[in-house]
Amino acid sequence: MKSFQHPHRALASLTLAAFFFAAGVADFHAQQTHETGPKTFLGFDRNDYPGDAALPALRQHFDFVGYWLTNPPGEKANSWAGKRARLMAEGFGFAVLANGRVDAQLTGKDAKALGRKDGAATATGATREHFPAGTILFLDQEEGGRMLPEQADYLFAWTEAVAAMGFRPGVYGSGQPVDEGHGESITTAQDIAQQVPARHLHAIVLWVYQDACPPSNGCTLRPPSPLRSSGTAGAEIWQYAQSPRRRSITAACAKTYAADGNCYVNEPGLSGIHLDLSVAASSDPSHGR
Repeated sequence: MKSFQHPHRALASLTLAAFFFAAGVADFHAQQTHETGPKTFLGFDRNDYPGDAALPALRQHFDFVGYWLTNPPGEKANSWAGKRARLMAEGFGFAVLANGRVDAQLTGKDAKALGRKDGAATATGATREHFPAGTILFLDQEEGGRMLPEQADYLFAWTEAVAAMGFRPGVYGSGQPVDEGHGESITTAQDIAQQVPARHLHAIVLWVYQDACPPSNGCTLRPPSPLRSSGTAGAEIWQYAQSPRRRSITAACAKTYAADGNCYVNEPGLSGIHLDLSVAASSDPSHGR
C-alpha cells in the first residue's frame, strides 16, 4: 500500500534559488484583491517552531500556521507547545495537527484501541493549549494511497474519539493519486471520503497534501487557484509545497525551490527557515482562535 511518506526535515541553509519564492508576492496580493471568486489565504507549517523573532516577518505573508499538539513526525519534543497565545497576538489563525501512527506501528495491534487512545490524548492536548470546543483537529496521516484495514480502523477510531470530546475531526492526508493497476488510481483523501458514510458518525474535514507540478506551481507565494485545483473535491486546505520537495513529481517547478530542495522565504530574519506552504478557504481553517 505504501507509496510515499510526507517528509518533515531539519533546518537547511538558504541559497540563491530561494529568491524565486518571494517572486510574485505583490502580484499575489493584487490577484486576491481583483479576482472574482472566493478569496484564499496562505499558511505555513513545519516541525520546529520558527521562533518568536521570526513571527512578524512571517505574518507579512501568512494568515495561518500549522500548530502541532503532539511531537511532529520523527521528533522527540514539540517546540510549538505553549505558543498559541503568542501566535494569536501576532494575528495568525491555526490549522491544528496531531501526529498519527504509520502502518508499521499498527500491524498486529488493536488499531481501534490505539486510535481511541490517541484521539482522546489529542483532544486533551487541545484543551491544554486553550483551543476552544469545536476546533478542527487534523490527524497527520503520513502514508499515501488506499488505507490498509488497520489504518482505517485507527483513523476512524481517532476521529470519533476527537468528536466525542467536543472537537471537530479532520485528516491531513495525501491528495496524490496512486496507481492501483488496470487504469485505476486512488488518493488517501478519496479513500477516506468514500468510507466516511459507512464508518463515521461525523463529517471529516480534509487537508490534502499535493505538491505535484501540476497542479501545484511549486514554492511560491502565489498559490494555485482555485482551491479545488488540488484535485480533491471539498478539501478545506491544500498543502501545495513541501520541504524538501519530492523530486520525482516536482521537476516542472524545481526552479521555485532552493538548490537543497527546500522552500524558503527570502526575508530578513527568516534565513534558513524552510517551510511547507498551504492555501485555505479561511484565515483560521481550524477555527482555533
